[in-house]
Amino acid sequence: MSQSLLFAFVLFATVMFITPGPNNVMLLSSGLTYGFRRTLPHIAGITLGMGFMIAAVGLGLGTIFITYPVLQTVLKYAGAAYLIYLAIVIAMSGTATTGQDNLRGPMTFWGAAMFQWVNVKGWVMVIGTITAYAAIASFPWNIVIQTAISLVVGTVSTVAWALFGSALRPLLTSPSAVRAFNIVMAVLLLASLYPVFMDA
Repeated sequence: MSQSLLFAFVLFATVMFITPGPNNVMLLSSGLTYGFRRTLPHIAGITLGMGFMIAAVGLGLGTIFITYPVLQTVLKYAGAAYLIYLAIVIAMSGTATTGQDNLRGPMTFWGAAMFQWVNVKGWVMVIGTITAYAAIASFPWNIVIQTAISLVVGTVSTVAWALFGSALRPLLTSPSAVRAFNIVMAVLLLASLYPVFMDA
């Protein structure tokens, strides 16, 4: 096993997971709107969904996308449309107070897991993981190591973003402050679409 490549991959995974992107913006907003406990399925969906995606692509699913490149285009624009929808929902949401649920509710485990397949930043991470860091170990152990590291780093990062969002709850007490915060988060989510349209 290449120790230097392993260290480089841990650094790559940390940067990809911890920097702002669609997942982290949604977790921040969910933590604020619904609280940490209700955001746990969203956290698990992102972490396990991304880990499964790395494993599936690394073990051969990627050849389907090479054979049928139109599938990548379809996923890219479906993901963009879904992110626009999520940005609208986030912008219109307010704090879910005790005894009064927000009508939409937090993202579910399956919703978050499936979202990874249309998440542009997720695909950048998966492709970078499978190609640039394939020499960590011999196949299929390289995929096992990459998936395991992604699960650990992903868990730490997603928990941190959701906790940060929930820590803002006592500070943003008025409905107008929460609405303003969520509008900013929605704009950041839309800004994350920039690479999609620049690639078009």
